[in-house]
Formats: sequence, C-alpha cells, structure tokens
Amino acid sequence: MRLATGRKHRFAWLAAGARLLAMEHPVLTAIRRESFTPLGWFSPRPDDRTPEGTRFVIMVGNAGPEMFRRFARERDPRHDLMDDWCREVIGRLARDLDARAVYPFDKPPLPFLTWARRAKAGHVSPLGMNVHATYGLWHAFRAALLFPVEFDLPAASAGPHPCESCAGQPCLSACPVGAFSGSGYDVPRCIGHIASSEGTDCMEGGCLARRACPVGRPFTYGRAQMQFHMRAFRNAHHPSPTGISA
Repeated sequence: MRLATGRKHRFAWLAAGARLLAMEHPVLTAIRRESFTPLGWFSPRPDDRTPEGTRFVIMVGNAGPEMFRRFARERDPRHDLMDDWCREVIGRLARDLDARAVYPFDKPPLPFLTWARRAKAGHVSPLGMNVHATYGLWHAFRAALLFPVEFDLPAASAGPHPCESCAGQPCLSACPVGAFSGSGYDVPRCIGHIASSEGTDCMEGGCLARRACPVGRPFTYGRAQMQFHMRAFRNAHHPSPTGISA
C-alpha cells in the first residue's frame, strides 16, 4: 500500500459532535487528498452482498463543493460525464491503495444504500435522500473501496437522526408542486415542473426542497454545481440532445 504517513490534525468526529485531536488513518487521508470524503466504513457480513474476498468497505463520496471544484478544473461540466471522471480518479486511488473500487452506476447495481446504512453514513430523510448529521443533504456516494484486509478504525456512528428534532420539517412544504409527501416522491410531477418555465428557480439555484433543509448549510453546493446536477437529473428523465449526466 503506497501511502504517506498520516498527519496529526484536528477533525470533528461528526456523530459525536465533539472536537478531537487524532492521527487520521492514512487511507482516509489519501481519500481526502483526492477531494473526496470518506463517509463511513464497515466490516462486511455474509448478508451484505459484498464481492468475494472483501474484508473492509469504505464509502467514498463528495461532501460540500470541493469535489465539484476539482471536477470543473479538470473537465468541462457542460459536456463531460462526472461518472466517467469519478471512475478514472477513484479507480487510480483504488490501485494505489491495493483496493477495488465499485460504483453506484455499475450494472448490475450493487446495494449502495444498504451499505450506507451499514457504514453509519447517515439516515433516510423525509425526502427519501440520505441525510448526514453534519453534511445534511449536501453529499452523495460516488464509490465504495473494497479492501482484502480489515482496518483498525473506530466504529462509525451515524449519530442522532437530525430530522427527528427538526421543527416543521420545511423540506416537505418547500416544493412548489408538492412532489414530496413524506411517504413518497412523485418523480413525474417534479420532472414536469423543472422541464417547464415555472421550474427556473429549481434549475438555476437547486431543488427548493433540498435547499430548505437546515442541516449542513455550510456544505451547500455552489450555484454551478447545483445547475450541473439539476440538468443531469432533468435530462435523465426528460432527455435533450445536449444532455449530460452526473
């Protein structure tokens, strides 16, 4: 495993909400150096459906705008696919770490949301998206690194569910067409809205329901990233000749 020694630094152990001084594991440091975030980890059980030989899983994603800033420096977000870039960058990282990288867009699909729960990487929000105690809705899973050895990392903890103490849950009432009910998501209604002139606010500034969440606001995506993901989502369901995918 070709890694530099981890450096002592101060980090927030997010679930506990405490400030701790610690030496981070060099694998986690290597992930952060590539502008990604280790969102959680776990030692798999037989029922986790991890590929044979997997002894440890680290969920890799973006949290906040840092990953997109690197993507926009290295690629043209108007034309290039983020999935392709993630496969290239994380694939190279996996080789350096003697790991195997798998992705949410692999076919047949792997149980990423099940793995996220096992990795204590957050909770299910009323919108159906994963909500993280610190990053809120401003994160996404981009890959999982599968290792043939187990690491001595502290047990991951998702912490308390932030939505359970959220007064009024404003995310559920922010959608202008009521696409979110708390028990389901009306995708056609959402797509119909953002594909019309009435959906300009969502398309230009990001999903209003997502923006209404009070958790993780320091990690809110920048405007260019919001537009990139909204275009990708719209084009996946309402294709256009110039569509791109996140």
